Amino acid sequence: MRLTSFIQEGREALLALYPAPEAGNIVTRLFTARLGLAAHTPLVHPETALSPEEEKQLRADLARLLRGEPLQYVLGTAPFFGRDFKVSPAVLIPRPETELLVEKALGCIDALSAGRTGLRVLDLCTGSGCIAWTLLRERPSLCMTAVDLSAEALELARSQFPDGPSPHFVQADVLARPRIDGGAFDVMVSNPPYILEGQKPEMRRNVLDFEPEMALFVPDADPLVFYRAIADIALQQLAPGGAGLVEINDALGPETARIFAEAGFSDVALLPDLSGRDRFVQFFAPDAK
Repeated sequence: MRLTSFIQEGREALLALYPAPEAGNIVTRLFTARLGLAAHTPLVHPETALSPEEEKQLRADLARLLRGEPLQYVLGTAPFFGRDFKVSPAVLIPRPETELLVEKALGCIDALSAGRTGLRVLDLCTGSGCIAWTLLRERPSLCMTAVDLSAEALELARSQFPDGPSPHFVQADVLARPRIDGGAFDVMVSNPPYILEGQKPEMRRNVLDFEPEMALFVPDADPLVFYRAIADIALQQLAPGGAGLVEINDALGPETARIFAEAGFSDVALLPDLSGRDRFVQFFAPDAK
């Protein structure tokens, strides 16, 4: 079977689930990942043939995709900030907007470091560990701690990169306001669950059927429950002058910012994503008097 024939077949089949451009993109990402070929290979070398083993693998992958399983789970990896992270249904698939959270956190780290090394950074609700690992890989001198309730998520997060310094992973329930060992943190970041249960009808099947509900949804009656907990933890463990950044539900920007302002943090600000939607809240602990 020629690669071009599989691509056409895959695109047509996936039209039942995705718009045409997305279906084409999924098939392209699939064959480039599985075969190690460039995306332009079918155009430059239309005669490229699949071996029986390659065709068997691609057909098995396509069957999973047609059941609605996200491509990232099929491949077992997802790109984030220029690196490939392991993913499974135990963790959320990293989103592009969270890369912007990392960029903003790096800016805070650089502003606070002023030549210092060993800044202490805390990532709450770490999931796959993509935020914690990325911050540490970008700034290797950090003392990075990452917290999650899920043992499965933490097992995967610990395994991301076998070489170099690793974050310290802690199993704890953020809603229980745990005290994380080691003293004060200079920077705190979090991408907690923030999608309302009532927003489920707006979401795609590949998210609802495969990604972990506990990492996505909060009750309609109490949608800001995680932010109150994060504010309480920050009050106890964010160092004077330290910075906090959280990803938020764009429909609840002012309400989320108010939690941190009313808790006594300074310079609380709503920050937009690349679409201009309220996506992050930044806050600072008051300087020591």
